[in-house]
Amino acid sequence: MDATNHEPWIRIAVRLAREARERGDEPFGALLVHGGALVMEARNAINTADDITQHPELMLAARARRELDPEMIAEVTLYTSTEPCPMCTGAIYIARIPRVVYGLSAGSFWALAHPADAERRPARTDYLGPILEDEARLVHAGFWDSAPEEER
Repeated sequence: MDATNHEPWIRIAVRLAREARERGDEPFGALLVHGGALVMEARNAINTADDITQHPELMLAARARRELDPEMIAEVTLYTSTEPCPMCTGAIYIARIPRVVYGLSAGSFWALAHPADAERRPARTDYLGPILEDEARLVHAGFWDSAPEEER
């Protein structure tokens, strides 16, 4: 991929991030592009919406699934000011958005936002498991074989 083709879209994502910051939200912005045209955009809104899930990438993934047909989603590119977090990455995957282009890397972001923890990134949550994995597996037995393709 030639980075120069992506620069105008990343500049828009950065502008959206700046707008989010100016209204009191965290500085993140994203947009969806299809065939060289802007389809939709979003700004972080976790403070103004009082909702920690209001990341622009997550909002766009949800809107894309609601408003775009699967064929169009298969051809979009999500441009974002900063590399998506794990929550947003999961939403992008589930929405089946095939391409993400970002400005600031997650590592560089972490060093800016959490300089004291830069070496331990992302050391905020401890995970323990699997526990009772065989029992937990039973709830999934047979579901994924019969689930429609778009749910898999």
